[in-house]
Formats: sequence, structure tokens, C-alpha cells
Amino acid sequence: MKKEFVVIGLGRFGGSIVRELVRLGADVMALDSSQERVDEYSKIATQSVIADTTDEEVMKSLGIRNFEHVIVAIGENIQASILTTLILKELGVPLITVKAQNDYHEKVLRKIGADHVVHPERDMGIRIANNMISNNVLDYLELSDEHSIMEIRANDLLAGYSLIDLDIRAKYGINIVGIKRGEQIIISPSADDKILLNDILLVIGAVVDINRFVKKVMS
Repeated sequence: MKKEFVVIGLGRFGGSIVRELVRLGADVMALDSSQERVDEYSKIATQSVIADTTDEEVMKSLGIRNFEHVIVAIGENIQASILTTLILKELGVPLITVKAQNDYHEKVLRKIGADHVVHPERDMGIRIANNMISNNVLDYLELSDEHSIMEIRANDLLAGYSLIDLDIRAKYGINIVGIKRGEQIIISPSADDKILLNDILLVIGAVVDINRFVKKVMS
């Protein structure tokens, strides 16, 4: 059975979500207040509708409550984002993900019941900054304000040593929870596993500790 989603707001962020969900085989209803954007996605989404999502009656008429996951990707109009989220919550939508413009916006969204709040621009900025600091940092995922997961390519300073030799947990307070070696993925590697040059290390820990590790070993 196909998963069903609604994406509200067809700017760059919302539009990219629509395209990827469709590519992955999901059914997607795409909503926007702009006729031009709705027309653009009429041949991409399962259904593309022009709608004022701050009008509860309109949302009811579209059967939004029957969808398992709604993504609110409204751009600069914070008021519309908040009102839309509130209506979705009152209609009983099981899962609501909302794009936040800033931390204050996020606080309001969480208070009114958004299940997930994302900051795509901020998160992309963090990824780019980390990649600029070191070519060995491949990706970055923020888990909270203080903790993250980072993908790091092993260099000459790490290659040839086992995890117990490097003693990264004791020295930096971070953990290597996975190693990607070509097509092979080692989950929860043992202390005796040796790191090879260009292995991709999946590192988890406090942001300050990971940054200290990257600065010391990757710079």
C-alpha cells in the first residue's frame, strides 16, 4: 500500500520534497496558494490543488485528515505557517512536519503540536560550513542543539589503527558507531576493527567534542 502525503507550499523546499516522495513511489497531494506553482506540479504530484490552507473549511473539503503525514513547507509567511499547522492539528492529522523560519517560529510550532520542525536553510549552512572546515567531513546531521552525527573520511592519521589503538571515546568523548568501506557497512564496529584509508566513519557525540576531534585529526 502506497504511503500518502500532503505537501503545503511549493517553493524550492516543498517542491523538492514533492519530487522526491513521488520518485520514491508515494502518493502526494501538493497544495499552494499560487496557481502558477500548482500548474507546475500538476504533472508531478498525484494531485495538485490551489488552496488557502488557513481556511479550515477548505482543508476539510480536501479530506486532509485522511492523510497520514502532512508537510508544511510555507516560505516567508510565518502567520500562514502557524495557522495551517494549528488547523492540521485540530483536524487530527497523525503526523505534521513543519519548516521553521527561525527559533521563535519553532517554539510556537512546537507549542501548537507540530510533530517535527525542520530548519532546512540553517541545517544546510551547518553542513556547508563543516565541509569547508575539512574536506574529510562529508555530511552532518544535527540531533539536538548539543549533539550531532557526522560522516568523516578516514585520513592518514587514522588509517592502519584499530579503534582500541585510537581510543577515540576516551580522548574525545565521541563514538564511532559505523564504518562504510566501499559497499560494505560495519555496524557497531568492535574495538579490534582497523580503520583503512578512505573508510567513511559514522561519528556521534556532542558537537563540541566532534569539532575538537575534527580540528585535531582532520585539519
